[in-house]
Amino acid sequence: MVLVEEVPEDLHAGERESDFMSDSGSEVSDVSSVADDDFDPLSETLYDRLVALQDIVPPTTRARLSKTYTAAADWYWWTYAGAGNVIWWGTTSALLIGLPLALAIEDEARITQQEKELQMQSAGQQQLLSGPQQPQGVVPAGF
Repeated sequence: MVLVEEVPEDLHAGERESDFMSDSGSEVSDVSSVADDDFDPLSETLYDRLVALQDIVPPTTRARLSKTYTAAADWYWWTYAGAGNVIWWGTTSALLIGLPLALAIEDEARITQQEKELQMQSAGQQQLLSGPQQPQGVVPAGF
């Protein structure tokens, strides 16, 4: 349960309205000169800048950015894993089905070539056994 208490204004009447206000302004210049002396932009790292952004960017925006980044990273890894599975499936299918098929087609072509060579040999032997053939018609000299 919350207890609400009223603070009378006359207690704080003697104090200044702001701690940063001063009569001489020397306190403010001393603070800024110390802060300027301590700040070295060359030694500031990316991590330091990101930590400083935490104070600037509201929590709702940070949460939305985090969810977007997480969703994108999840989608990337899902796609990467899916592509790997597709490549594995294609490679194993090619090796298990395509390679034996290619070897069978090559073997069939080799057998067909051997059959043609045997037919040409038998045709050549038949021509030799039948004897020389007389050219038909008139053949000009030199041919």
